[in-house]
This record gives sequence, C-alpha cells and structure tokens, in this order.
Amino acid sequence: MDRISAFVDHTLLKPQATGQDIKKLCEEAAKYQFASVCVNPKFVRFANEQLKDTGVKVCTVVGFPLGSGKTEIKAMEAKLAAEDGADEIDMVIDIGAAKEHDFQKVKEDIAAVREQVREGRVLKVIIETCLLTDEEKVKVCQVCKEAGADFVKTSTGFSAGGATAQDVKLMFETVQPEVKVKASGGIRTREDAELMIKNGASRLGTSAGIVIAAE
Repeated sequence: MDRISAFVDHTLLKPQATGQDIKKLCEEAAKYQFASVCVNPKFVRFANEQLKDTGVKVCTVVGFPLGSGKTEIKAMEAKLAAEDGADEIDMVIDIGAAKEHDFQKVKEDIAAVREQVREGRVLKVIIETCLLTDEEKVKVCQVCKEAGADFVKTSTGFSAGGATAQDVKLMFETVQPEVKVKASGGIRTREDAELMIKNGASRLGTSAGIVIAAE
C-alpha cells in the first residue's frame, strides 16, 4: 500500500452528506488504509460500525466550522463524540479571542475539550491560519501545546483559505517535537501532499485521498 495513505484523514464534512456517502467514504478508507475518516458528529457511531476491525480511525469535528460556540458546548460535543466511539477530535479554536489576543481564553477553550478527549484519544486543534497573522499563528500554536493538543491543524476548509507550505513549516517549527501538524484545506494532488509532508505535516485532511494515493 502506498505509504502516503497513512497520512490521510479521508474527509467528508459537507452538510449535504448522506449515510450512503459516509458508507462509501468508509469503504474507500478501508481499501486504501487511510489513517482515518473525518465525518460530522452525527455519523461517528455509524462510521465506527463500518470501520470495525479495519484499523482505520474515526475522526470528527467540534465547534465546526466557526469555532465561535460556547466552550461548554464544545466540551459536550467532544464528550458525546467520544461516547459514540470517535478516536480523534478536530476542534476549532475561538478565533475571535485569538484576534483580540485573549490567548488565555483560547487556552481555556482548548483545555475544556482536552478534558473530554481522554483514554488515548487524539485532539487536533484547528487554528484557521488564513484568518491569523504570523505572530498570532505562533502564539496560538504555543497555547495549543500548553493546553495539551496532540496536533495543530491549519484550516477547516470552509473559510477564506486552506493550508500553505509556509504555514505548515511555521507551525511545525513552533510546536515540534511535542505536537504534530495536520495540513488541511486545498490539498488536491500528490504534489500538494508531498509538499505539506516535506514541510512538517504528519497528517493531511483532504477529500482527494484516492486521487493522491493513486497518482
């Protein structure tokens, strides 16, 4: 199996996704042995059933895609997702707080979710790089590390821009070796994927995993 498959979170977060779409996503993930499928919370239990004994993890999202919900709601989303069998949680930071440079609030928001993501589960924190300055990216990445994140992630894929090699490199240099980097948003070709990996990404969020693995 192509080694690049092990980097891919095979992703389908469109609001119009159906159960049949998720079933197909899981079948593809099992075939190509992607790292995980990334689905909306209502599909976690279903995806977990589909992927039983395949070795493919189930990832879901919290506070997605805006990050502007109340911390208590994010924590409850994470708790419910864990109860449904999610192996990995991708949460969106309080972007407004980051823009106000209230990094303590950002940290508390992440920590509340981290409290619910236990028992070997992975927490990835989406910082939405396209909305932050380089200085804000560095500070938020530092806060993610302090709050116990396992990964920092570039983007939701639903905002003004996605992953760039420059941002991945900046994030990697800020958080390594304790925390890993997930590049997400706009990764559509094998060339895109290899560039992100070269600059420090350990995981790739993409809906083009099959294309990337087949190229």
